[in-house]
Amino acid sequence: RLMGINSNTVYSWKKRDEWDDTTPIKRVTQSIDTRLCQLSAKDNKTSGDFKEIDLLTRQLKKLDTGQASTITGVKKTSRRKKKNHFSEEQIEALRLKILDSLAWHQRGWYEQRDQRNRMILKSRQIGATWYFAREALLGALRTDVKHDYQRNQIFLSASRKQALQFRNFIRKAAEEVDVELKGGEQITLSNGAELHFLGTSAATAQSYTGHLRFDEFFWTGNFINLRKVAGAMATLKGLTRTYFSTPSSESHEAYQFWTGDRWNAKRPKAQRVDFDVSWKKTHSGVLYPDKTWRQIVTIQDAINNGWDYTDIDEIRDENSPDEFENLYMCEFVKDGESAFNLSQLLGCGADGYDDWPDWKPFASRPMGQREVWLGYDANGGSGNGDAGALSVTVPPLVAGGRFRTVELKQLRGLEFEQQAAVIKEAAERYNVTHIAIDGQGVGEAVWQIVKNWFPAAICYQMSLSSKRALVLKMLQVIRAGRWEYDRSEQGLVRAFNSVRKVVTPGGFITYETDRSRGVSHGDMAWATMLSIINEPLGQESGGGGFAMGW
Repeated sequence: RLMGINSNTVYSWKKRDEWDDTTPIKRVTQSIDTRLCQLSAKDNKTSGDFKEIDLLTRQLKKLDTGQASTITGVKKTSRRKKKNHFSEEQIEALRLKILDSLAWHQRGWYEQRDQRNRMILKSRQIGATWYFAREALLGALRTDVKHDYQRNQIFLSASRKQALQFRNFIRKAAEEVDVELKGGEQITLSNGAELHFLGTSAATAQSYTGHLRFDEFFWTGNFINLRKVAGAMATLKGLTRTYFSTPSSESHEAYQFWTGDRWNAKRPKAQRVDFDVSWKKTHSGVLYPDKTWRQIVTIQDAINNGWDYTDIDEIRDENSPDEFENLYMCEFVKDGESAFNLSQLLGCGADGYDDWPDWKPFASRPMGQREVWLGYDANGGSGNGDAGALSVTVPPLVAGGRFRTVELKQLRGLEFEQQAAVIKEAAERYNVTHIAIDGQGVGEAVWQIVKNWFPAAICYQMSLSSKRALVLKMLQVIRAGRWEYDRSEQGLVRAFNSVRKVVTPGGFITYETDRSRGVSHGDMAWATMLSIINEPLGQESGGGGFAMGW
């Protein structure tokens, strides 16, 4: 009425501009804007006017969300950044960074990246997982592929936990060119390339297509079936399959593929070809008649060609001769040398992330209130480089059920007080009802401290018969399919594989691992057996059973 405007006109403005839907913040912002305009147009401003202008301007900035009008009246526009996107410049910078960082053996693998099949036997700790993660990232960013699926990359490991290590390396590589990659078990780049990180449990889904990289294939169970299923993921033209691993045993299913025996077995005798897969033949890489490029890379090969991250004398001292040859010189363990059957050990592996819904490894209480048993093996004296091992095992809820080893920890160079503190820390995170400690070396001193806060802790003084009881109990549990461990714990398999049956000078049979200074690969096995022996031999079905004397 004061403005001389018809009320119907005002109501039409109200409806058209949705005055009733205006948010409180927007109303306040508009009021401040109006007042600022009034003050700005005022002549002969007072000091109070200037103070009010300053106050209102600061309030307007605080209220501005980027969606309402700004002080200038111009609406902010923001361009959404593409997720997991690499520019052409970033791709080229990444390629140069990766190629410049490669060692001799990694450059050789890169040169053979287009081989349909690669099978590599390699030493531990020479950067294989790190390299193949980077190789795959460059492959996913290729612009010269004929079909989009040729950018897809699939990483297969014994467990999902292990497969996610590829993801960590890929993310770190991307960060080097200021790209933040987001995604869980699958990362999709802006160009549509898919990167899948799978444990062997998920591999049976058979729903993936892409270049396959199978990590530590000599340490997975049921390899023949896994190879059939996983290899099919790279069936289409232009896709490749790469298998790389440290060697395990000649009894492993993958051994016949490595030697070519599997390929020859399907052919008439006249068409068979002898595959020389010795180090002398393969250390530079050879393409064989089965269209598989094979190579053996030992730690000595890497060092001879410029690898300076490893002190070979140091690792010789820290491992027994057999362990050094197996882990670093690519020698297979001969059949019959171990007390435990490798195939049976691998068959006990589980993918903890998928198969154990009650296991929360990163929680403050990984197993909640579920009962657990601890086993601790203290190898030798403290402070001299010797290692101890702590094993956390979840016992079955019912007689005859399965044990689960959910955590393993190796301790090196700690005084016995510090070792006891590690056991106490584990007891604070789990609902521990049993602690068994090997009394050899400093073990008895560790036990003396532990029993102060856990009086029921048991100190086992190892004898020939007690070691035999530990191994026999474990063999019984394994044969019955009553034990599981997370497949990413390859060190545990190696530990059991290092346990040997020996005959004493007196003719008694017992079991040993090389317990020399610094040798620690058997400790995790003994620690696990110490936890499981809390269920004595003969009590598997809830009967009375009998306990061995210690």
